[in-house]
Amino acid sequence: MIEWLSPTMVLLASTPLIGLLRGHFRATVILVAPLISLWLVWQVPDGVVMALSFFEYRIEPIEGSALRRLFATIFALMTFVGGLYAFRQSRWYEIAAGYVYAAGAIGVCFAGDLITLFIYWELMALFSTIVIWCGGTSAARQAGIRYATMHLLGGTILMIGIISLALESGSVDIVPLRASDFSTWMILIGLLVNVAAPPVSAWLADAYPEASPTGSVFLSAFTTKTAVFTLILMFPGEPILIPVGLYMVMYGIIYALLENDARRILAYSIVNQVGFMVCAIGIGTELALNGAAAHAFAHIIYKALLFMSAGVVVYRTGISKCTDLGGLFRTMPITMVCGVIGALAISGFPLTSGFTTKTMISQAAANESLVAVYFLLAAASAGVFLHAGIKFPWFVFFQKDSGLRPKDAPWNMSAAMILFAALCIFIGVFPELLYRHLPYAVDFNAYTPTKVIYYLQLLMFSGLAFFLLLPLMRRTRTISLDIDWLWRVALVALSRNLSSWVQATTVHLNTRRVRWLGQFNERPSELGYVTRKQKVLRIDLWRNWSIGSTALWIAVLLISYVAIYVT
Repeated sequence: MIEWLSPTMVLLASTPLIGLLRGHFRATVILVAPLISLWLVWQVPDGVVMALSFFEYRIEPIEGSALRRLFATIFALMTFVGGLYAFRQSRWYEIAAGYVYAAGAIGVCFAGDLITLFIYWELMALFSTIVIWCGGTSAARQAGIRYATMHLLGGTILMIGIISLALESGSVDIVPLRASDFSTWMILIGLLVNVAAPPVSAWLADAYPEASPTGSVFLSAFTTKTAVFTLILMFPGEPILIPVGLYMVMYGIIYALLENDARRILAYSIVNQVGFMVCAIGIGTELALNGAAAHAFAHIIYKALLFMSAGVVVYRTGISKCTDLGGLFRTMPITMVCGVIGALAISGFPLTSGFTTKTMISQAAANESLVAVYFLLAAASAGVFLHAGIKFPWFVFFQKDSGLRPKDAPWNMSAAMILFAALCIFIGVFPELLYRHLPYAVDFNAYTPTKVIYYLQLLMFSGLAFFLLLPLMRRTRTISLDIDWLWRVALVALSRNLSSWVQATTVHLNTRRVRWLGQFNERPSELGYVTRKQKVLRIDLWRNWSIGSTALWIAVLLISYVAIYVT
């Protein structure tokens, strides 16, 4: 019967207790609930565990497989470490929202049908928005609204695709697809919104840095990696994902190099690293899919570690701009060492987790004779070392002394960072322990002399280039315009100008109408067919409609269109 107890339900049941309990009882729930969920993850066997009927469709809330357990494992582990990092500094409702957010991610992992997946998908969107709002600033509230708008748009597109596919095929099972018709394209686009693919990548760097130092740690782990997991299940080998992934890789590097905010550098770096995974899914071979899954697992650990390190700096100093930081290694040695380990891991340095997973993706491209893809990924690895491997720790901890002398991390934050730093090295030294849990059999050795020497040369020359060009790397107090400028600024300005033009036109036409009606009423005898009732009739076709009425009519038209399309 234990197989029927979903790991998701444990986290969901713990959230009311987090609000009701106090002191050590609350801390116990925060730390124990993810561990129970982690244990339950490994009690889920392969295949469908639970099946229900929903109208004429078969619903499968729990389905197990190696891939599903792998992602659910790292999500549960991330929840535990995130709770350890946050429980003494964060407000209870922020931790509770983070746990529901994590529960949604684990629910997606074990969802065997598209309806269950969509429910958990929207649960994640809702509570991740709350986590952003818990940042408590005006910027956090505004970023949360933009984040929610983007994810509701993506969820709507995904829902349209699911409904269309269900009506066409008569099934809502999660199976491999190809983007070949309306329904599959809608599903793919809905997934790509969550993976921060172009042209909507900017939502991630816009929202994540505005959360609290603890909230950004939760945000770094779940949304994009859940989308990666779903892409592995539903679109393995989809050719369009290769150029999309390469775009994300290069986009993330360029904007991270331009950025001055420490957490925003790391946010753009998420887009870059997820690009590696998306590209691997597009390649679609067993080695490539293993690489995508393994890299997602490792990425959650080292990216959370980097956000923890940056979060401690923000927590202790209240500063996140690189231009205002520097010399912190003197008083924050634990935070500095853990941040450097995370930076080496994201760069793919040998003996760290990033090396043992990123090389799988490069090797998969080489095996398929994708020469351009291979060399672009190699160039991207050098770029990652520039912006995350060196730039982040250098400007935060080692550049010219800023005069700041903050304390090091509190014990719980230090424990969380040390745990993930140890995992980065452990997976790098013993990668077979991760490889054995991948979805396909692994016949790959990361530590061949050729690979080690190649990556060491790549990283060392990247480091040399950084210090030779250090004057160009120094950031100023500037803002990098991203593509979201089109709808955050340009579209708003255009709508205001258009509204002013429409208003002026309406006033002009109303003036002409009044004059015409005045002449019409003054000479009724010249127009013999005019009645007395028509003289007093005034139909104002240019009246202003309220926003609610406009939204109602738009909804009616949209529902009518969907009904016509479906029938």
